[in-house]
Amino acid sequence: MAKTSKAPKTTVAERVPKKLYEKELFALQGELVTMQEWVRTEGKRVVVIFEGRDAAGKGSTIKRVTQYLNPRVARIAALPAPSDRERTQWYFQRYVAQLPAAGEIVLFDRSWYNRAGVEMVMGYCTNDEYHRFLHQCPIFERMLVEEGVVLLKYWFSVSDAEQEVRFKSRLEDPMRRWKLSPMDLQSISRWEDYSRAKDQMMVHTDIPEAPWWVVESDDKRRARLNMIKHLLSTVDFHEVQRLPIKLPHRPPSAGYVRPPRDTQKYVPDYAQTLH
Repeated sequence: MAKTSKAPKTTVAERVPKKLYEKELFALQGELVTMQEWVRTEGKRVVVIFEGRDAAGKGSTIKRVTQYLNPRVARIAALPAPSDRERTQWYFQRYVAQLPAAGEIVLFDRSWYNRAGVEMVMGYCTNDEYHRFLHQCPIFERMLVEEGVVLLKYWFSVSDAEQEVRFKSRLEDPMRRWKLSPMDLQSISRWEDYSRAKDQMMVHTDIPEAPWWVVESDDKRRARLNMIKHLLSTVDFHEVQRLPIKLPHRPPSAGYVRPPRDTQKYVPDYAQTLH
């Protein structure tokens, strides 16, 4: 059996220096805030899909995207496994419920593409359901774009060597061990199966109206900067003129007296014990 070609592992020398990364990331996050205000005031609807292998850096990138955004405008959709009732619905139905209304941004931390990846590889859907998805997905996405939704799809690509390094790091870190599930381990033993599934997905769903954009993510810093910059360059937004805000003068006291401290329960001052 021919070996599947794998992306070369990013070397340490190629990694973006931390200070440069933090400076550029902060500048890009400022532009994201500007874009958010445009989405809100203009009533736009933006959907950003994050897909990729386990430990490819999707979640950490989403955190950087939303770090300074208003959660009432930009929200994350990370759906659990479907319920028994949802399994009887049209496949796209529960995802439709997560789509944005006017003035909203929705970031899908995995999306309807579960069917083209883990469901197909792990046998969680039938062959008919899988092929029906490949047929319906481009139609569904064209409908979204025709409706005026800004739809962006990002595939985070990580090499097998780097993925294994990240899995081992999670395994040894009690604060991040929860991120490593039995399903994640299957992505090691079934690497080629997932590769073939991804290739088939791309063939059927990389459409002009909603193309796939691949993010090389062996270097997480580089991946975050590249993805955010591309998002900002793709969405045709502009800075919205905001009304000036002036803090009012605090009025003089009208005789209010604060209740005595012993009438309320205060959280113990744990910080004081650290000195």
